[in-house]
Amino acid sequence: MKQIFHRILTSEDALRKLIELVKAVSTVPISSEVINTIDSKNRVTAKAVFALYSSPAYHSSAMDGYAVRFVDTLKATERQPVRLKIGSEAIYVDTGDPLPEGFDAVIMIEDVNVVDESIEIYKAVSPYQHVRVVGEDIVATELIAPENHKITPIDMSAMIASGVLELEVRKKPVVSIIPTGTEIIEPEEIRLRPPKAPEIIEYNSVFIKNILEDVGATVKRTAITKDDIELIKDTILREIVKADIVLVLAGSGKGSEDYTAKAISEIGELIINGVAIKPGKPFIAGLVKNKLVLGIPGYPVSAYLCMNLFVIPLIELYLGLKTSSYGEIKALLSRPVPSQMGVDEFIRVKVGKVGEKTITTPLGRGAGLIMSIVRADGIVKIPSNSEGYPGGIEVTVNLIKGIGELDDTILCIGSHDNSLDLLANFLKKRYPRYSLSSAHVGSMGGLVAIKRAEAHMAGCHLLDEITGDYNISFIDKILPDKKIALINLVYREQGLIVPKGNPKKIKDFHDLTREDIVYINRQAGSGTRLLLDKYLKDLNIDSNKIKGYQREEYTHMAVASAVLTGVADTGLAIYSSAVALDLDFVPVANERYDLAIPYEYLELDSIKSLLEIILNDKDFKHHILSMGGYDVKDMGKIIYISEPLHPK
Repeated sequence: MKQIFHRILTSEDALRKLIELVKAVSTVPISSEVINTIDSKNRVTAKAVFALYSSPAYHSSAMDGYAVRFVDTLKATERQPVRLKIGSEAIYVDTGDPLPEGFDAVIMIEDVNVVDESIEIYKAVSPYQHVRVVGEDIVATELIAPENHKITPIDMSAMIASGVLELEVRKKPVVSIIPTGTEIIEPEEIRLRPPKAPEIIEYNSVFIKNILEDVGATVKRTAITKDDIELIKDTILREIVKADIVLVLAGSGKGSEDYTAKAISEIGELIINGVAIKPGKPFIAGLVKNKLVLGIPGYPVSAYLCMNLFVIPLIELYLGLKTSSYGEIKALLSRPVPSQMGVDEFIRVKVGKVGEKTITTPLGRGAGLIMSIVRADGIVKIPSNSEGYPGGIEVTVNLIKGIGELDDTILCIGSHDNSLDLLANFLKKRYPRYSLSSAHVGSMGGLVAIKRAEAHMAGCHLLDEITGDYNISFIDKILPDKKIALINLVYREQGLIVPKGNPKKIKDFHDLTREDIVYINRQAGSGTRLLLDKYLKDLNIDSNKIKGYQREEYTHMAVASAVLTGVADTGLAIYSSAVALDLDFVPVANERYDLAIPYEYLELDSIKSLLEIILNDKDFKHHILSMGGYDVKDMGKIIYISEPLHPK
């Protein structure tokens, strides 16, 4: 099978090739074994399961009452009740009792009157009234579960109820995971000390192992293998005899210490060397001793995508399962998403419903942003022949989790603030039915989303240079035809975040033009960006002289992280983000951060629950204040209600 592909395959072609390989070298579906029904949850049937016995196995009473013969009741009326002798013509039964021989109906105890050791009844009963007849639930020989069916807890109950105590299921395909990398360390090591450069805690194997176990595989993880080609080859050869598939984590790229492709080539056959997807391009596949070895990229989002596109379908192929999925939905894209041609790009998104519209909002796009997967509801594919999607068009979202009732999701689009994350947690804690999904596109982007009816609310802190007030004039300008309630969430302190000790002695905005200072900016349209540009204008500072002005982040925490990690020397952000990462802070301004909510949404139960927390939850306010840099004096106060110029 010398089929080395030097060209980069599409994701569809790569999966097709992988399926061909598995079918060529393995028996699929995989062989079977007999297990106890009580141990069969989530296993896959290898043969159809049929009921051995009927359930119930005898006629039984469905109520507490009296068993009777229905013919004895035919003449009963309210004016001329019929009396039946207890013990011979009427026999008392409890729910579940076998129906006495020769009796064919049950009268509920509350429908009879006991008189002189007889029951008095006032209307006729029908045959087998309040009787669970033989086989009412399950009939002997009835199909309980077909072949290639994933067994649920209720399936198990039905099998046991019908006498099936053992069944034949597919064996679990065995997957061996080999984490590689000289820089990665075992999670247990950080019990004694924090990681130090360039160490990275190995966590990819955790989610990969659990994903595969959920699908139905048995997963074994080796110890970390350092970046040494001989060690990697030895580990693959050792694991290949124990497993159906071997996954080598990291080392699948083209770097000087990326050895997976070379290792596979030297001990087997390299079949796929790269796939035209983003993220996840370095995915590789080969055969070693007629077993599949897959190279999974090290970046967590790339790894997650490759698992979903390639590995899970292969496990399901072994098990004879139809590809699992939470399904797909159509949704309007809340903002433009440019993309590079030549690769299929997969964008992580949040989903919510605003009125009759289902809205999807893109999250972070980096291959290393594991939190973008944690927060995502689904994935949108941008095909390789496209330069991206404009905002407002309908796209297909492939769901990666059950998202429940979309109507119960509050969609907040706009400026980022750490208090929103806390608010989302309190909402889920206090009202488990509801969830708050926030997407950070800046204050202006949030108001535009409301204008397009694509958000329930927008976080905003837009300073009007003329009036000195926040948000009101922008609402009147951008949303002239909507009635908007502007409700305060917090007042917060903005400033220049600097490393601990402020080693470069940054004092104010004038320092941003220094040769030794690198700045990290917020995205255009954010309130923080507008605040910066106002100060630069007032102080007559040329933004072209600021190194890093063009580099943008979408959240205050991302700015703080850039400063913490040395990507930048400073950036404008809120005080709480500096506190969170133990950074220093040069105060610049106090500002008001509000929630702009279309007036009609104030009647939604989900919004009422959210506002109840904002207005009355003392614990929520305490947690806000504990983050530092916040004032909650007006939290929940209606600052302004706009009057539409042209009400609809």
